[in-house]
Amino acid sequence: MNYSPFVPIGPDDHDRLAPYFKNQSHPLCVYSLPSLLVWSSKIYQPYGAVVDGEALIVGVEFSPFYESHRHLILPVSPHRTFTPEELARMAVDLGFSRYWFIPGAYIDGFGRDRVDDLFTVSEQTHLTDYVYRASDLADLKGRKYVKKRNLVNQFKRSHVMRGRAEDAPITADTVPECLDFLEKWCEERDCDASPEEDLACEKQAVVNTLTHLAVLDMNGLLMRVDGEVSAFGIASGLTPEMGVLHFEKAFSGIKGLYQYFDRLCARRLFNGYRYINKESDMDLERLARAKASYHPVRMVPAYGLTLR
Repeated sequence: MNYSPFVPIGPDDHDRLAPYFKNQSHPLCVYSLPSLLVWSSKIYQPYGAVVDGEALIVGVEFSPFYESHRHLILPVSPHRTFTPEELARMAVDLGFSRYWFIPGAYIDGFGRDRVDDLFTVSEQTHLTDYVYRASDLADLKGRKYVKKRNLVNQFKRSHVMRGRAEDAPITADTVPECLDFLEKWCEERDCDASPEEDLACEKQAVVNTLTHLAVLDMNGLLMRVDGEVSAFGIASGLTPEMGVLHFEKAFSGIKGLYQYFDRLCARRLFNGYRYINKESDMDLERLARAKASYHPVRMVPAYGLTLR
């Protein structure tokens, strides 16, 4: 196999790399190009190389303390699927020993025995994605959503109908407001307590997204309450029928705000998509409960492959 130089990639590379993601079919959120490009920090940095002129292979380099986390993900190409044998060769060529975020469909497609011959397979439970019907989140119909609807209606009566809440797309002009809100939201949750923790890394990814929104194929929605940004959501496409809600933040002290805004995101940011991927819970119990309360129709497990 022939490789271009394995170099750092970031938001400014979006347009150059987007052709490799045409009709991308993997249902795990990491295979959204914008997501790959914005998740970088002092702890880790994504790298990319073009393989045989027709596929993009992405790896993540970590700081020395986390070097054992170094990994590749599946190559992405509109024309080609790489066999387990090719994955093993690619890992050796690029100096990696493991892959993360392997969809179960890839393993099933080639057969577990064939994959096992080359790799040790392990389920990455903390990276399992939650997938919902877009219509379920947009309509909140049925008994299972009655508590959500009650909270939506309470916020509607107390804020929307009284002119205290308004929504708008996120634009370059409103990015500073969103960044101010993010700082306040993170103060509530002590995001900056440790730069290695998931919330601190996510905060940096959000900052990268907002400051490069003009070059990324992402849509954002904000909500002001009493004139102040109090919630925002940012989404992108993943597969032809699935979009990803990458970031969704709302002040917890305003009753019904999150539920109202979540329904609004489903209605405004996912036109044409049948499913919404809300990513993983990062093994955070509070987040896991919140995601489960919206009744996902599918959980998408991720697997790790380590060279034998």
